[in-house]
Amino acid sequence: MSTPNEANVSAFLAGRPGGRIFNFGPGPAMLPDAVMIRAQQEFLNYGGIGASILEISHRSKDFVAVLEEAIALFRELVSLPENYAVLFVHGGARMQFSAIPMNLIGLKPAHRAAYVETGVFSANAIKDAAPYGTIETVASGRSDKFVRIPNVDVSRIPGDTSYLHITTNNTAYGTRWNKFPETGDLPLVGDSTSEILSRVMDYSRFGVVYASLQKNLGPGGTAIVVIRKDLLGHALPFTPPLLNYATVEKGQSLVNTPSTFNIYFTREVLRWVKEQGGVAEVERRNNQKAQLLYDELDHSTYYKPLVDKAHRSIMNVTFDLPMPEALEAFLKQAGKEGLYSLKGYRDVGGVRASIYNGMPLEGVQALISFMKEFERSHG
Repeated sequence: MSTPNEANVSAFLAGRPGGRIFNFGPGPAMLPDAVMIRAQQEFLNYGGIGASILEISHRSKDFVAVLEEAIALFRELVSLPENYAVLFVHGGARMQFSAIPMNLIGLKPAHRAAYVETGVFSANAIKDAAPYGTIETVASGRSDKFVRIPNVDVSRIPGDTSYLHITTNNTAYGTRWNKFPETGDLPLVGDSTSEILSRVMDYSRFGVVYASLQKNLGPGGTAIVVIRKDLLGHALPFTPPLLNYATVEKGQSLVNTPSTFNIYFTREVLRWVKEQGGVAEVERRNNQKAQLLYDELDHSTYYKPLVDKAHRSIMNVTFDLPMPEALEAFLKQAGKEGLYSLKGYRDVGGVRASIYNGMPLEGVQALISFMKEFERSHG
C-alpha cells in the first residue's frame, strides 16, 4: 500500500508525458516538455523537407534560417543592444575558460585579468586562464566555504587590467550574484551557464556573457557567447580560429560545422520562453518555485540550508540532513519515487535541487511533498 508521500508524488507524476520523471540534475538538465515533444515530432522530417535537422548541411538555407532565428530571438528576449554580437561556439563553458583570456587579455599590454572565486567553476576558470597572462584573484569565498558572494573592491583593481570575470550563479554551492560589480570602463565578463534566461539582466553592464547550453537552453557541448563588438579583434596571436571570437563572428558561427541539433534545440527553447511571456515571466515563475522550496527549508527543523540567505540561488537549492544515514536514505527513496539526481556536488555533499527554467512548479511541489513525509517518518 502506498504511503501518503508516495501517493502525493505519484499524483504529481501522473500527468507527465511519456513516463517522464522530475529531473533535478545540475546539467545536463531538465528541459521543457513542450520543446522535447516538438523535437521528437519533427526529428525525422524537419520542416517537411524529408530529412532530420541532423542530416542537412549547416550552410543550407533551412539551417541558416534556424540559426538566424535563434540569434534574433535571443536578442529580442534579453533586449540586447545593437553593439553586441551573439555567437554559437564549440565546447561548452569549459572551453570558454580558455577562450576568454585568449580573446580579451590582450586588451591591455600588461596581459592582466581579475577573477572572483565563488566556487569550483570559477576556480577552474582561473586555472584555465593562467597560461595566458597574469591572473589575479581579487576576491574569494573559499575561506567561507563558498556559502556567500564575497565583496569586491573594484577600485583596487589595477588600471592595466583587461577584464573582471565573475560566475553569476554557482551551480555546485547554490549562490548567485544579486548585485553585479560596477566596473566602469573595465569590461565585466560573466559566466552565466547555470542561470541564463532565468532572470532579467542588463547585458549592457557586461563586456561578455557566456553560457553552456545544457542547463537552460539545450544539449551540452555548445556555448552561447554574447560579446560587445569593440572587444572583438584583440585575440592573442596563437588563438585558434575556432576559439577566436572575431573569426567566429565574421563567419556567422559557421566557420566549420557546428552542432546543428544543439542550435536548433536552442531556437525551440527560445521560442518556448517567448511563448511563456518572456524572461520576466520566466523569472517570476522561478522565484515562485524557489520561494516555495526555501520556505519549506526555513520552517523545517530537520533540513539545513547550506548557503547564506542573502546570496541564495533560485536555480540551485542546496541543503543537508542531520545524519549521513538519513541523507543516503533520502536520496535513495527520492530516486525510486521519480525525483531524480538530487545528490549534492561531491565537494559540498547534502542535497542539491536544480530547478532550472524547464522544471515545472509541479516538480518542486512534488519534492516538497516528499520532504514533508520523509521528515515526518525519519525526523
